Amino acid sequence: MPGRSRYDHLPVETALVADGSGGTREVRHLAPRAPGELDAVQPMARHRVAEDDRVDLVAQRYLGDPQAWWRICDDNAALDPDALIGPDNEGRVIVIGVPRA
Repeated sequence: MPGRSRYDHLPVETALVADGSGGTREVRHLAPRAPGELDAVQPMARHRVAEDDRVDLVAQRYLGDPQAWWRICDDNAALDPDALIGPDNEGRVIVIGVPRA
């Protein structure tokens, strides 16, 4: 299902790397993912973080999909969900953006 992963629509690139025996081998990988622009986030809701919050449960509550936690991280420029939600962030207000393609 498209749109369920932050890696959807990334092109596949190829790199040549040493194979350990004097030759090279081809390795395929996803192109680096550029983060979205925070100014482009259209807020759907704001959530005040509670001590016992989990980003997957917040995603389920607002987006209807616990695996969409990465969208909340992207909307708040967080690479690590634990840096966004958890006991150290109690009281912080985070943005829940309108899902986009």
